[in-house]
Amino acid sequence: MSVPAPSVPVAAEGSDQAPWHRLDRRMLLIRPVLDLVRSLPVLVGALFLGHDSYWQWIGLVATAVTVATGISHCLTSRYRITATQVEWRTGLVLRKQRAVPRDRIRTVDVVSEPKHRLFSLAAVRIGTGRHSQGKGPGKDELVLDAVTQAAAGRLRTLLLHRNAAEAPAGAAAGAPAEPEAVAESVIATVDKRWLRYAPFTLSGLAVVAAVLGATYHFAHELHLDPVRFGPVRALTERALAQPVWLIVLVAAAGLLVLVSVLSVGGYVLSFWNFRLSREPGGTLHIRRGLVTTRSVSIEEERLRGVEVKEPLPLRVVGGAKCVAVAAGLREGKGADRGGGLLLPPAPAVRVREVAAEVLGEDVANAPLVRHPRQAGVRRLTRATGSVLLLAAALFLFARLAVLPEWPWQAALVLVPFAVLVGLDRYRTLGHTVAGRYLVTRSGSLARATVAVRRDRLTGIVLERSLFQRRAGLVTVIAPIAAGRGHYRVLDVGEDTGLALADAAVPGLLTPFLVPETR
Repeated sequence: MSVPAPSVPVAAEGSDQAPWHRLDRRMLLIRPVLDLVRSLPVLVGALFLGHDSYWQWIGLVATAVTVATGISHCLTSRYRITATQVEWRTGLVLRKQRAVPRDRIRTVDVVSEPKHRLFSLAAVRIGTGRHSQGKGPGKDELVLDAVTQAAAGRLRTLLLHRNAAEAPAGAAAGAPAEPEAVAESVIATVDKRWLRYAPFTLSGLAVVAAVLGATYHFAHELHLDPVRFGPVRALTERALAQPVWLIVLVAAAGLLVLVSVLSVGGYVLSFWNFRLSREPGGTLHIRRGLVTTRSVSIEEERLRGVEVKEPLPLRVVGGAKCVAVAAGLREGKGADRGGGLLLPPAPAVRVREVAAEVLGEDVANAPLVRHPRQAGVRRLTRATGSVLLLAAALFLFARLAVLPEWPWQAALVLVPFAVLVGLDRYRTLGHTVAGRYLVTRSGSLARATVAVRRDRLTGIVLERSLFQRRAGLVTVIAPIAAGRGHYRVLDVGEDTGLALADAAVPGLLTPFLVPETR
C-alpha cells in the first residue's frame, strides 16, 4: 500500500519564496499574427520587389526569425513578486533577467488593447519613474504583456497597497496571499455633454496632418501622381476653375468639419468610461478608454501638484483639463499620454473643483498677484517684434524678387492680433502662495495654471537676463522632481520675487537677504 507524499506548501505571493508565473498562453494565438503583420513590408519587398531569389530567402528567414522570437518570448517569460522586488526573466537562446525593487515602483498601469480584450487579457506596466534623457518609453518600466484581467488587478493592488496586501498572520501557509478588494470613493466621471469640447481640442488636426503626410510619402515612394487619375483629375480641374476665395472657403469649411469629426471620435475612444477615484491608503485611480482601456494608479504621496491647462480654443468655450504633477509620470509628449490626466476637456468650473478635491485645497481659484507693467511691456515687445521681424524678412525677399509682395503685407495684418496676444499674456500672468502650494499662471495661446507643493521643491532659482535687469524684473524658478522638472514665475518685481522665493522655501534665502533699512 503506497503512502501518499506529503503536500508541499505553496509559498505566498509577495514572500521571499514566491512562485514563478507564466504569461497567459492565449497570447500565442495573437503574437505570431502581430509579428507577421509587422514583417509584411520586409516580406512583400523580398517576394515581389526582389529580382534575385537570394533576397527572397533573406526576407523569408527574417520573417521566420521574428515570429519564432515572439513565440519564444511568450513561452519562456516568467515573473514573480517577492517581498522586496519584482523579478522577470525570458529568453531561450539569449537569456534576459531583470529585477525592480518594490520600493522604487512609482506607477502600475493596466492597459487592455483590442488584441488583449479579445481574450480578456491585459498588459501590466510597472514604472520606476526613471526617465533619463534619450531613453525611449519602456526603458524605465517592466511590462508583463499578457496576464488575465483578474491577475492584473491583483498585481496592481499588491504593488501599490503593500501594507493592505500583506497576508494575515494566521493565514494558511498553503494559500497565496490574495489582496482584498479596496473600496474607493469616486471623484469624477465623464459626462456625455462634454463631447462639445472635443472639436476645440484640435486633436483631429494632428490626425489629418499625419494621414496626409503618410499618403504623400507613400505616393512619392511609389512614384504615383494622384492628379493623373480620372476622378481626382476631374475634381482638381473643377476646383481650379472656381474663384480663389471660394476654393479657400470650401477647403477651410471641409477641413473644419473633418477635424471636428475626428476630434469627437478621438475623445470618445480615449476618454469614454473615464473615472477618477480615491482608494483607501491614499491612491488615485484613473480608468479610461473605449477600445483600448487603461487603468493608472498614482500614490498621493508621489503627487506634487496639479496643472490646469486652458488652450485658447478650449478657453473660448469655457473648457479646460487637469493634469497631475507627480513623480514617476512620463512628461515630454504630454502627461496625457503618460497617464496623469485627472480630467479630460470639461467645463473649467468642474476642472477646478476636481483639482481642489485632489489637492485638498482650493488653489486653482486663489486670487493671484498681478505682475508689474514692465512685464506687460516685455509681452507686447516680444509679440509684435516677432511679427515685424517676419514682415521685414519677407519684405527683403520681395525686394530680391524671391517672393511676391503679398506675403509681407499679410504679415503686417497680423500686428493687431500680436498686440492682442501680448495684452492677453500680460493679463494672464500671476502668482501666489496658497497654503502648502506655490501657484503660478502664464500663457495665452496655451494658458496653464500650476500649483506645486512648496515642501517638495528641491530648491529655488532666481534668474535675470540683461533686459530683465534693466526693467527691474526677475524670474523665479521652482525646481521639483516631477512633471516638467521646474516651473517658472515669469517677470516679477525684484522685491516681490525675493519675497516669493523666501516664502516658497522658507529659510533657504534668509542668510542672503538684507533687511530693508529706513
